[in-house]
Amino acid sequence: MFPPFLGKEEENSSHLSAVRSPVPTPVVNYYLMTSTAQAAQATETDRLPKLYVGLIALMGAIKLLLHLLTNSQYGYFRDELYYLDCARHLDWGYADHAPGVALYAKIGLLFGGSLQAIRFLPTLAGVGVVITAMLIARELGGKMFAQFLAGFCTLLAMAYLLIDSFLSMNAFEPLFWMACILVLLKIMRTGNSRLWLWFGLFAGLGLENKHSTAFFCLAVLIALVLTPLRRELTRPWIWLGVSVAVLIFLPNIVWQIRHNFATLELLRNVQKIGKNVVLGPGEYFLHQVLFMSPLSILVWGAALVWLFLPVGRRFRVLGWIYLALLALFIAMKGKDYYLYPIYPMLFAAGAVAWEQWTQQRDWLRPPLVILLSTAALLVPLGLPILPPGRLLTYMQRIHLMPPKSEVGHRGSLPQYFGDRFGWEELVDQVAHDYNTLPPDVRAKTAIFANNYGEAGAIDLFGPKLGLPTAISTHQNYFFWGPPPPDQGAQGSNLLVLGDNPKSLARLCDSVQMLSFHYHAWGMGEENGPILLCTGLKSSLQQEWPRLKKWN
Repeated sequence: MFPPFLGKEEENSSHLSAVRSPVPTPVVNYYLMTSTAQAAQATETDRLPKLYVGLIALMGAIKLLLHLLTNSQYGYFRDELYYLDCARHLDWGYADHAPGVALYAKIGLLFGGSLQAIRFLPTLAGVGVVITAMLIARELGGKMFAQFLAGFCTLLAMAYLLIDSFLSMNAFEPLFWMACILVLLKIMRTGNSRLWLWFGLFAGLGLENKHSTAFFCLAVLIALVLTPLRRELTRPWIWLGVSVAVLIFLPNIVWQIRHNFATLELLRNVQKIGKNVVLGPGEYFLHQVLFMSPLSILVWGAALVWLFLPVGRRFRVLGWIYLALLALFIAMKGKDYYLYPIYPMLFAAGAVAWEQWTQQRDWLRPPLVILLSTAALLVPLGLPILPPGRLLTYMQRIHLMPPKSEVGHRGSLPQYFGDRFGWEELVDQVAHDYNTLPPDVRAKTAIFANNYGEAGAIDLFGPKLGLPTAISTHQNYFFWGPPPPDQGAQGSNLLVLGDNPKSLARLCDSVQMLSFHYHAWGMGEENGPILLCTGLKSSLQQEWPRLKKWN
C-alpha cells in the first residue's frame, strides 16, 4: 500500500516533530550536521512555508488561458496526425515511441479529435508543470517570492510554451520528472523512505510516456551515489519503488521483445543516417539558454551556484541530477529538447536562492522580475499567435531564428511551426488526383505515403473526400501492413506521395506525375510530385519487407 503523499500530514508539516516519535531530522541523517547553527537551519527548513494557493491558481489560470486561446491558430502538427492513427491502433508499444501518447490521442478522439480536443491534455500537463515547480520551490524552503518566481519562469519559458501547444509525449515528460523530484524532496524532508513507492509510480508512468525517462532515472541514481543520500540504496523501499516502475513499464518491455526490439533498431538507423543535428557541448548549452528564454539563466544559473554552495548543500542532489543529465545527453548526441523537462526544478531552486539573497535587499526583486519579463518578447516563437508572414518579419526584427534540430529540414518557418501547415491542402490535392482517375484504375489504386505525416493526414482528412486509408512502411505503419489482397484495393496501382519516378521504376511498369504539391509555409520536403505508379511488378505483400522505412 502506498504511503500518504498529500493530505493531513502536509497540512501540518510545521508540526512534524510534535506528532511523530523522536527521529533524527533528514538533514542530520543525510548530511551529519554537527554545529548548532547548521542544526537550527535544518530544523527551520523542515517547516514548510505557507503554500500560496491563490498565487498558484493565478499562475495555472494564466497558463491555461494562453494555450486555450491559441491552440487552434495553426493546423495539426505532423506528429499529431501520426498519433491519431496510433490511437486507432492502440497497443503496448510502437516502433518509435512509448504507448502513452497514443492513449492521450485516443482520449482526444473520444471528444471529436479536433485541435482543441487533442491539445487539451497537453495544456493541462503544462498547467501541472507550472504548479509543480511552485510546489518544489516550497519544498526547498521558498516563501511567497520564491513560489512566484518559480512559476513565473516556468510559465514564460519558450520551451514549455512550445511543447505544451500541441500533442506529444514531450508535454507530459516534465510533469512526470518533476513529480519524481517532488517525491525525492519529500523523502529528504520527512525521512520517510516508503515514499519511493510514489517515485516508482511516477517514473513508471514516465517510461510509458517516453523512454528517455530512463536517462532521468539514471541521473537520479548517479546523484544519489554522489551525495549522502546514497544510504537510501541500502534500504528496501527504493528497490520496491524500482519494482513498481518496472511493473508499470513491463507491458512495453514485452512488446519490444515480441517485436525484436524495434525501437532500438530504429534508433540505430537514425544514428546511421545522421538525421539529427549533432551539437557540441557549447552549442548544446547555448540552445538550453535560448529555449528557456535567455535571461532566465539568471534564475536557473543561480540554482546551480546555490546548490553547490554550503547554503544549498542539503539539496545538492538536484545539482548533480542536472549535471548528470546534461553530460549524458551531450555524450549520446541527444537532441537539445531532451533536457528541457529538468528545468522547472532549477527554476524552483534558483527562485529560492534569489529569495534568500534578496531577503535584506528586497528592492532588487522588482528589477529582477522586470528583466525576466522580457521573455515575453519570445512568446510568438513559442505560441502560434502571429500569422506566418508576420512571424517571419518579427523574427527578422529581433534577429532570431530558432535553430533546426534535423539536418534535412527545409522551410521558411521553424520546423515546429512549419510542420503545422499544408496537410489539408495536400489531402485536397491527392483527392482531386485520385477521384479523376478512371473508375477501373481507381478501384485498383492504393494511396502510398512515404512518411507518417502524409499517411496520418490522408487518414484524418481523406474519408470525407472519398479517399481510402493510406498505406505506408514508415515507422509503425510498417506493422499495420498493406491492405489484404481480398479486401478493397488490391494495390496493383499506387498513388505515391513524395517520391521520384526513378525510385519507383523498379516497382512499376510505368510512372506518371499527376500533379505537384506546394505550400509556402509548410515543410519544404513535403513540396513534391504526386505520382501514379501502374502495374506493380510484384504484390505489395511481397514488396513490404523491402519497403520498410524506419528513421
